[in-house]
Amino acid sequence: GQPLGPRRLSLKPVPKLPNTEAFLREALVKVKKQARGFLAPELCFQAVRAATQEPFAEGVRREQELFQVLLSSGQAQALQYAFFAERAVRRWATPGGASWSSAAPQAVRRAAVLGLGTMGQGIVTSLVKANIPVVALEQDLEHLSKGRKAVMVLLEREARKMEEGAQTLDFHNPAHLQFTVDFDLLSDVDLVIEAVFENMALKKEIFHKLSKICKPGALLCTNTSALNIDEIASATSRPQQVIGTHFFSPAHVMRLLEIIYGRHTSPTAIATAMQLAKTLKKVGVVVGNCFGFVGNRMMFPYIQQAVFLLEEGSRPEAVDQVLEDFGFKIGPFRMSDLAGLDVGWRSRKEQGLTGPSLPAGTPARQRQGQRYSPLPDLLCQHGRFGQKTGKGWYRYESAGGRRATPDPWLHSFLAQYRDTHRIKTRVIDQEEILERCLFSLINEGFAVLAEGIASGPEHLD
Repeated sequence: GQPLGPRRLSLKPVPKLPNTEAFLREALVKVKKQARGFLAPELCFQAVRAATQEPFAEGVRREQELFQVLLSSGQAQALQYAFFAERAVRRWATPGGASWSSAAPQAVRRAAVLGLGTMGQGIVTSLVKANIPVVALEQDLEHLSKGRKAVMVLLEREARKMEEGAQTLDFHNPAHLQFTVDFDLLSDVDLVIEAVFENMALKKEIFHKLSKICKPGALLCTNTSALNIDEIASATSRPQQVIGTHFFSPAHVMRLLEIIYGRHTSPTAIATAMQLAKTLKKVGVVVGNCFGFVGNRMMFPYIQQAVFLLEEGSRPEAVDQVLEDFGFKIGPFRMSDLAGLDVGWRSRKEQGLTGPSLPAGTPARQRQGQRYSPLPDLLCQHGRFGQKTGKGWYRYESAGGRRATPDPWLHSFLAQYRDTHRIKTRVIDQEEILERCLFSLINEGFAVLAEGIASGPEHLD
């Protein structure tokens, strides 16, 4: 028989806290930093603020208003597109007629990773997190011990994150994770991922060895970022079981897994790699074989334009700022420093674009009739490989440091470079920076589609 009025929470006044304003101000700064460029988290914040400051009915009305703004926004449409695109790429097909609907994956009960550099460490961590027993192999004890230490650091960090949930990581058990220099231990794995550095001769030598040691049904995967899958497969007696599994750095964090089929790759191999991506909680995208595949091939002209902008008068921090403000998580120069400048340098030396195999008398800023910038090569010659050496396009507090600060050495180096090549420095506005980098990325995407390397625009996106 009591009246319900005073019991309704919505009718109770919101208690006033002494420091509400300061708290809300700090919260907004935090939200903006964590979700840079995203509309929704900021509008969520505004809805919560309205609820604390207005009566209930007014707060609900404000929330409805904000929701309507989001509903019709470009960001909502883009996120819906991304959601469906991620699902569309599971339905893969190759020009040869193989497809997701007819190919069945093999079981992967035990895997091996060959090479424990940055990529290998991240791949081992991903496999362990997915509860797939791993054999981790290095060429000698010194590299093995260094790799093991790095993997353990990554796994400890992941284990701490997971303890907050219910899951635990059992990586001290040798049945789950075994470090070795003995190739013969690979004789009973279902899948090997080779993650040594980008050198064709080395990869072919390893694949020749693997096809002798691994059991007949084992899948041989290469984590190459650009090299020809068919040429690597030619070193084996089983090209149908060779496939590219290109992880992105850092491999235990990045969700994309580029899966590259060669001329002889079997539909079963593709299906198995796609199933592996799913087990690792990654988005597998099946693409064809060409230099750089899709991810890196689209990156080449994008980064190239960024470097041309430096030649003409811009600075790394200015270019990165524009692209990050536009919505990229990380600008091209910070990204290069993170991945390591030596990776691209090694690849350019292999292609004969720089280094000892470059014909004498080649103009400094031209290759095969196209504009070329030797700036990244010059940086590597100065031992500037990015975060790992503490200096690249930026300066870091120490080798392996994360905090990028603009480097006066680089600024004067660029000024000197422009003088040497008689390039007149000019002021480059934000719009030019954005359009040159973005449009070159998009154009390359259209070229990839036109050549049939990717089977649909969702795969590129």
